[in-house]
Amino acid sequence: MNENHILLVDDDQELTELLSDYLEAEGVKVSVENSAKAALVRLQSDESFDLAVFDIMMPEMSGLELLQQLRPRLQLPVIMLTGRGGDIDRILGLEMGADDYLAKPCNPRELLARIRAVLRRAQQRPESDAAQLLTCWGVALDPSTREVSFGSHSIDFTSAEFNVLYQFMQHPGEILSKSKLTETVLHRSLTAYDRAIDVHVSRVRQKLAPFTGQKELIKTIRGEGYLFVRDNQ
Repeated sequence: MNENHILLVDDDQELTELLSDYLEAEGVKVSVENSAKAALVRLQSDESFDLAVFDIMMPEMSGLELLQQLRPRLQLPVIMLTGRGGDIDRILGLEMGADDYLAKPCNPRELLARIRAVLRRAQQRPESDAAQLLTCWGVALDPSTREVSFGSHSIDFTSAEFNVLYQFMQHPGEILSKSKLTETVLHRSLTAYDRAIDVHVSRVRQKLAPFTGQKELIKTIRGEGYLFVRDNQ
């Protein structure tokens, strides 16, 4: 974690100081902005970050608006901080390209765990340098470069969405449970009322649809999970 640099964006200065102190004590370099507008300017500059944490509820510009301004041009991993009752905000954040969310007030230790999990999957590379290109239904996925394409067209995916598709293309014709996908993609356990993996799967479907036409490549198997249809079916 020593080389990781994150941007923490929240208008609550007391909270950002508390979280910054904890994260830096754990070896994370933290920069803080107390407004979404200031964060947008900073992120549009040449400064490089490995991950950003956005509070949703901020004056003038919300965390959701900030995320919308950044996606899809900037594929920086993002964790959203939401109110405990903000289910709609959480889903909107994921649909706009957030990688994960955490309810406020949040435990600094839990935030650190989420940061590590998101960074781990964003930086994930195949164990073997000889990892092969995966192709199915005209979609090509390169594990070594983490790029997805259809013919000459590149398809942009967040790190979570890429890992969802990677799991599906590695296991065509197999039912993958939501709990298994949550563990392998989000690097955490599935919790009650957790919709994160469902939204990531939905986003993958939406991004593939313009290229694969009417084919339903990812099927929902009620009560069991999801299935990526084999190419020869």
